[in-house]
Amino acid sequence: MGKILILEDEDSIRSFVVVNLKRQGYDITEAVTGDEALALLKQDDSFDIALLDVMVPGIDGFEVCRRVREFNERIGIIFLTAKVQEQDKVMGLSLGADDHIGKPFSPGELMARIGSLLRRVRRQPAGGEDSGTLRSGPFEIHPEKVELRKNGERIDLTPTEFALIQRLIEKEGSPLSRNDLLDEIWGIQYIGDPKIVDVNIRRLRQKVEEDPSAPKFIETVWGFGYRWQGRDTST
Repeated sequence: MGKILILEDEDSIRSFVVVNLKRQGYDITEAVTGDEALALLKQDDSFDIALLDVMVPGIDGFEVCRRVREFNERIGIIFLTAKVQEQDKVMGLSLGADDHIGKPFSPGELMARIGSLLRRVRRQPAGGEDSGTLRSGPFEIHPEKVELRKNGERIDLTPTEFALIQRLIEKEGSPLSRNDLLDEIWGIQYIGDPKIVDVNIRRLRQKVEEDPSAPKFIETVWGFGYRWQGRDTST
């Protein structure tokens, strides 16, 4: 099913998560401190997903995420946060997390979020047009390699960023609403904060735009969503 690391220092929450994930056949590794989690993720690059609590002994979950993204863009990262900590949600996504789940959460919500992210992490060629290279302006996207290049240079993307930019490029010139992107990338039953789309767009702009504050490729369609424009129309 997948290999998951869970960083959670509260025994009751960690046991709840571990039991439910093991029932679904996931291979689980547990960590109770940020330093322990980071060491495990450095030693073993076969983890598909890391579930990170924020407030843990040692370095916190935010710092674990930040450091992991320095050497591993492929792994999926989900933060476990208290619902009242809105700033934690935005901070985690800004550092490279793919999703966040507010505490308390149900087993069903947990499984749905993990399942959706695992599909992004373990993308396989789907055949037909999905397996071919997409070209747009200076960009090439290779779905079979889960790879984006700009002017021949590879750009490292998280699983969610890749899925998002692939969808935008596939629909080049056509506006996509935030709700459409939520349904297509995070799943039709996603019940989290729709701001997750905006935060991921902001991260993508940091990686693909020359000037993220004046984007030329990922355009904002005010009051609606976003549109990909591969050709520079400013000249």
